[in-house]
Amino acid sequence: MEVSTLITDPVVLADMKRYVKLNKEYHDLEKISEAQKEYRGLLQNIDDAKDLLENESDPDIRSMAKEELDESQSKIPALEEKIKLLLVPADPEDAKNAIVEIRGGTGGDEAAIFAGDLFKMYAKYCENKGWKVEVTSISEGTSGGYKEIIFTVSGDNVYGTMKYESGVHRVQRVPATETQGRVHTSAATVAVLPEAEEFDVEIKESDIRVDTFCSSGAGGQSVNTTYSAIRLVHIPSGISVQCQDEKSWHKNKEKAMIELRSRIYNVEHQKYLDEIGAKRKTMVSTGDRSAKIRTYNYPQGRITDHRINFTIYNLSAFMGGDIQTVLDQLIIAENAERLKENEL
Repeated sequence: MEVSTLITDPVVLADMKRYVKLNKEYHDLEKISEAQKEYRGLLQNIDDAKDLLENESDPDIRSMAKEELDESQSKIPALEEKIKLLLVPADPEDAKNAIVEIRGGTGGDEAAIFAGDLFKMYAKYCENKGWKVEVTSISEGTSGGYKEIIFTVSGDNVYGTMKYESGVHRVQRVPATETQGRVHTSAATVAVLPEAEEFDVEIKESDIRVDTFCSSGAGGQSVNTTYSAIRLVHIPSGISVQCQDEKSWHKNKEKAMIELRSRIYNVEHQKYLDEIGAKRKTMVSTGDRSAKIRTYNYPQGRITDHRINFTIYNLSAFMGGDIQTVLDQLIIAENAERLKENEL
């Protein structure tokens, strides 16, 4: 295989960007190859079982052959769909880690509290997946929750899973701050960005302005007496990020650089998402952050995802991190769109 030969070539190994791209291509081709072997194996099983049914008179052997035939034939349709999807080019960013930002929207204190609830939901989901969550920036709400919280998620195929959460999340419930018991509608915005690697974006040191300041928030006396918090401003684009999570200035700078690279990279990636959005009616993962994607109705215990008109009634478990059922439905809808686009 040409790709497997190339990834061992010293010239390719010296070019990290090319090596990573070829390594991913190799693994994708390996998946197709394995599915192809499985498919051929099933076809062979079907032929062998048919042959036995035609030429064998022993009832036990015929019974086993019939069972083998039914089982192999039942696996064919799902495997054909899997192979079709493997042949459709995937979003090249899916395998990346993600940067997630949650902002309280309309609804004041209640919106900030809801933003906090969403963060807990994602943190629990990531924990269950074995993913690592690191908070980089927090702005706390006056009555709890967060006006804004930004965190990175590291693990396997993180962006490919979390990208479906980008958009406006609306909540309908009686706020803790409400004295009359009336149901209010509030909202929080979630944005999920693919985390850029160093070789994805080249940033000149001379293009960055570095500001240091005292961290604020919980963390003891040292937080407010050490200039460990950092703000990076990319002068050409005007994009700025800050990190105050770590006590070490160097660690905060390292985290801030990852986010800055990702935000610069995301400017180009957004053009790609807009292109997809123009083609797809479902708008499943276009990254349109102004679109209302989901409603959380507490009085009815209901979650509705508006992109696919999918409703479930397990709000308590959902807010506890059990969000996979909805994500699976979104993935199915997007896969259907991808197949339709490529007319397979």
